[in-house]
Amino acid sequence: MKIWLQTGIVLASMLQLAGCKGFFNVPTTTVCTTNCTTTISSGTFYVLNSNAGQVEIAAYSIVNSALTPLTGSPYSLPSGPYAIAIAPNNNFLYVSTQSGIYLYTIGASGALTLASKTPVSSDFAATSLQVDATNSWLLDASASGYLYAIPVNSLTGKTTGAVHQISLAGITPRQLAISPDNKNVFVTLGGSGTEVIPFTATNSDPLPTTARALIPVKGNGGMALAVAVDPTNSLVYLGETLGISESSNTGVLRAFLYKSLTGTPSEIGGSPFASGGLTPVSILPSAGGAYLYVANSTVSNSSTGNIAGFSVTATGTNYSLASLNATVSGGTSPAGLAEDSTGSVVLLVNSGGSPDLNVYTFDTTNQGSLDSALTFATGTDPVGALAIAATP
Repeated sequence: MKIWLQTGIVLASMLQLAGCKGFFNVPTTTVCTTNCTTTISSGTFYVLNSNAGQVEIAAYSIVNSALTPLTGSPYSLPSGPYAIAIAPNNNFLYVSTQSGIYLYTIGASGALTLASKTPVSSDFAATSLQVDATNSWLLDASASGYLYAIPVNSLTGKTTGAVHQISLAGITPRQLAISPDNKNVFVTLGGSGTEVIPFTATNSDPLPTTARALIPVKGNGGMALAVAVDPTNSLVYLGETLGISESSNTGVLRAFLYKSLTGTPSEIGGSPFASGGLTPVSILPSAGGAYLYVANSTVSNSSTGNIAGFSVTATGTNYSLASLNATVSGGTSPAGLAEDSTGSVVLLVNSGGSPDLNVYTFDTTNQGSLDSALTFATGTDPVGALAIAATP
């Protein structure tokens, strides 16, 4: 898939604000005027709205610069959601809630159908989800302190056998990511750092009992929040707090050579890089891997978050990152990033609203830079849009 974004950072405290299900605001729209695409269209994407009265999946595409709900959207959830994940084959989607993990099938138009009112997993604390590259395992990083591997049918998404588990090095998992080669799972664990867990999809139990590594946080008192692996399987990116002291914005982006993680983790030259904010909560490598975007939930002396961009350059086996020297504003408390399936836009959801959804296009002059293009409400505010996933 292009990218999936799931976030377990904004949890149950976000789920109690009032709202009215089934009524949508007329989207508040802002269109950029410099180096922008005049008419914007996108692939399908799904937003988790979490506030009371709007506990739901809101499914959309952008058609001629208008936010267009899919048939049947929004789809009600039984309780407050945490995370969302789409299978790479685009056949099915999972949503974790306070009542367990639910399975939806994805139709040809992107519309969702609830597979069963019974959850596929009773884990009520699944803070982050991802489906592996074979579409046969659902990985669940749970606030119960475990990583679960749930076997599923690659065509239907239904469970097919016993759940496997391994205890995590901490009980505050934030995000998980599976490497593109399907051989490692990375779980950020707040102050405990980031755990690297070998994964073998062809085994009946894909999780190990030993041979696991832990990457400590960079700064004293820091927390590992976000993780992503670039599409070429060359670099692993971590977002941490309190990683630098030279700026009032102390969040950092760390970049490691993927191949080094089987031994002593090796950061590339210049790492850690200033993330442009205090709390880097979501990391999005572009589909081709040449650019990287980091969403900061909080920014010093600002009421809104932002996105910082980086270019990624490979010279032989050496890699370097360079700041694009500009950030773009987000809404209040950004929570998740995604690139749509057409590669036309980058999407940002903000759990605090103002707006719920930002849409960015790629600048036609400054390669890799983002232009603020459109803003939308994803329901009747406040909705608490806490996660987003785009179809592959």
